[in-house]
Amino acid sequence: MQNSKEVVKAAVEFSGPDRLPVIFSCFDNTDVLKVKWNQTGAGDITQKRSFDEWGCGWERTDAFNMGQVTYHPLEDWSNLDKFIWVDPDAPAFYEGMEQRLPKTEEYYVNTSIFMLLFERMHSLRGFENTLTDLYLEREKIEYLADRIVEYDIRIINNLKKRFPTQIDGLTFTDDWGTELALFINPLKWREFFKPRYKRIFDAIHGAGWHVWMHSCGKVNDILGDLYEIGVNVVNLQQPRLLGIEETGKKYAGKLCFQSLCDIQHTLPFEDEEYIRSEAKLLLEHWGTDKGGFILSDYGHDEAIGVSGNKKRVMYDAFMEYDRWRSL
Repeated sequence: MQNSKEVVKAAVEFSGPDRLPVIFSCFDNTDVLKVKWNQTGAGDITQKRSFDEWGCGWERTDAFNMGQVTYHPLEDWSNLDKFIWVDPDAPAFYEGMEQRLPKTEEYYVNTSIFMLLFERMHSLRGFENTLTDLYLEREKIEYLADRIVEYDIRIINNLKKRFPTQIDGLTFTDDWGTELALFINPLKWREFFKPRYKRIFDAIHGAGWHVWMHSCGKVNDILGDLYEIGVNVVNLQQPRLLGIEETGKKYAGKLCFQSLCDIQHTLPFEDEEYIRSEAKLLLEHWGTDKGGFILSDYGHDEAIGVSGNKKRVMYDAFMEYDRWRSL
């Protein structure tokens, strides 16, 4: 019987897991441990206002969530000359991480970079500015993107140097879609962002890790590109929006899907029978006999109006329809 690390690697690498890998801590079942270095993320989420290490200002409502960036330190390009770039070599980033890493090799270990590229660009510059800069301020936005890429790569290299064998994957978020399409023309994405992502992904693979990417929205147009440049696991939480059968036909057996029943269409609004049928459909179309699916919790039930009972129904359905236990 495979342990947690083995079953996750087998699913990601399509080498035959002996059960469905799970990341579901609310039911005390997770095969993946996420061990962070000392990045501040969204700052202190217990406060209405906070700043991250990049100088981006975050604000929150009374609803518990990470909030959103409302102060962009590079909103005015005149601030660029005096902007203090984050030092990825700062020892404080890595202090204490050794103690947080597991002492055995039983679990698959992910670390992360919060806001890898596009999200970090628009948190610094502002969303609208970032999109218009791709056409109107090309030299400046290229400089900003390349500085972020260099930062990411140095973080990866530092983690690999400090923890040469303890990490298995790197996960990150970069939301790219609306409910209808990408934020930008796919051709522009391929021309500007694709080669920069590839540099980062090459560094991750060079460290011996898998690439785990989360992206919300209808990102169908770039799934093939992400596979081509080295994404191993793609975290998609709106499978109905993407099209379960359509996406499975194109990418099952290529990308490993980290997913669950649709968090906007299915879990908040559909009944138990529908939830069970969607769980079965996802395993059928997004998994293969050799792997390719990881069940992963969304984690913010209140934000999407989902009760614990619905999650239990979904979780139990995935356990019941686990296609790998019978192989």
